[in-house]
Amino acid sequence: MSTAKEPSFRQSVDIMYNRAVSIMNLPAGLKEQIRLCNATYTVRFGVRLRGDIQTFTGYRAVHSEHMEPVKGGIRFASAVDQDEVEALAALMTYKCALVDTPFGGSKGGLCINPRDYDEHELELITRRFAYELIKRDLINPSQNVPAPDMGTGEREMAWIADQYARMNTTDINAKACVTGKPINSGGISGRVEATGRGVQYALREFFREPKDVSKAGMSGSLDGKRIIVQGLGNVGYHAAKFLSTEDGSLITGIIERDGAIYSETGLNVDAVREWIIQNSGVAGFPGARYLQNGAALLEEECDILIPAALEGVINVDNAVNVKAPLIIEAANGPVTAAADTMLREKGCVIIPDMYANAGGVTVSYFEWVKNLSHIRFGRMQRREQESRNAMVISELEDLSKAMGDKWDLSTNFRSKYLKGAGELELVRSGLDDTMRGAFQSMRSLWHEGENVSDLRMAAYIVAIEKVAASYKAKGL
Repeated sequence: MSTAKEPSFRQSVDIMYNRAVSIMNLPAGLKEQIRLCNATYTVRFGVRLRGDIQTFTGYRAVHSEHMEPVKGGIRFASAVDQDEVEALAALMTYKCALVDTPFGGSKGGLCINPRDYDEHELELITRRFAYELIKRDLINPSQNVPAPDMGTGEREMAWIADQYARMNTTDINAKACVTGKPINSGGISGRVEATGRGVQYALREFFREPKDVSKAGMSGSLDGKRIIVQGLGNVGYHAAKFLSTEDGSLITGIIERDGAIYSETGLNVDAVREWIIQNSGVAGFPGARYLQNGAALLEEECDILIPAALEGVINVDNAVNVKAPLIIEAANGPVTAAADTMLREKGCVIIPDMYANAGGVTVSYFEWVKNLSHIRFGRMQRREQESRNAMVISELEDLSKAMGDKWDLSTNFRSKYLKGAGELELVRSGLDDTMRGAFQSMRSLWHEGENVSDLRMAAYIVAIEKVAASYKAKGL
């Protein structure tokens, strides 16, 4: 982290917000209403562990209720504080508005290092934290819907959902109280990969427009582009995997807690992931150069830099040395406000966090809708679609015979065309459409908007305009 004096995470969000609203024609009172966090709840509770009572502190911030329920993850981390959850809740408000998910913004956190506890202890802690939030309606399908974040995942969401169901035994929509659940607990296919997949779709949309690519001083497609990823957790892993295996990009560097590894010819993401699981870090990974000071790799030559872990990793201390012409913020707030200014002045293009990592909340929205409708996506139409596709294939083959020009479709094409869309295909399709649409709304402002110099400002303006319209419709 930076040693120079910089704004806090919450102040950085406010600085970026104020930069956007300064060129918007909004009443001063409405600007302030949108900026402020509506409420932050602090809960303290005890859990009996290892023969003693341990006290924990948790938070749930509600930034904006212009739409309900409010939405936002719960993170387990020892550095969680009120400032952080309020900043993250604000980003959630703007993120949901940008990608047209009908939620306000919220965020939660528990001051805990999950590695200090075994699974049973974590379940006791999680359930008690959930109890404290549920009884205050801070977890509720129609009011406040959490999801996984740093330090939490499907397991914790399943515990929270079960705790809510135990406390609300007649709520038919109980499963919709939280998203990011396992499939067998009401989850949805594609949710685990969603944020990383969204990063891939965001980059694909960026590279579809040569004008965007040229602004970053590059040309061509994602194929062969050198990428450095900071953090190989859920988001970084899936983004790196999909970009390398499906788009031909080279993952030349991976930064983790114990250092970083680098290879000009590219790293096998699955092999690195497996090495980390077996060895608790990247040190010693064969065929790559190891750097004990992992942060130094943020300054290495590459085409695309993907910070996918913590906020503030690119700051006033290292921004001047960052050489990547394109940064996509897979994490929340990885570039500080001061560093953002420095990078823009250098000509670096930044695809902002509120858009880049919106894949998670987008697919969470699909899961919430699935839980409320009580039916799996694709269940009603998949076989009917397959039947219609089969009719088309049959008719084409009959026509070819009638014309005396018998031809056969390849087995690969036939199987792909005949297969109806299941839940995973529909989720990916919906996510791709969402990421494309949101980027296009930013792009038009970026290239044509007056005084809009970068994608972050464009994203804030698009989001704030939608939030403002919601408040005005309510009579504010």
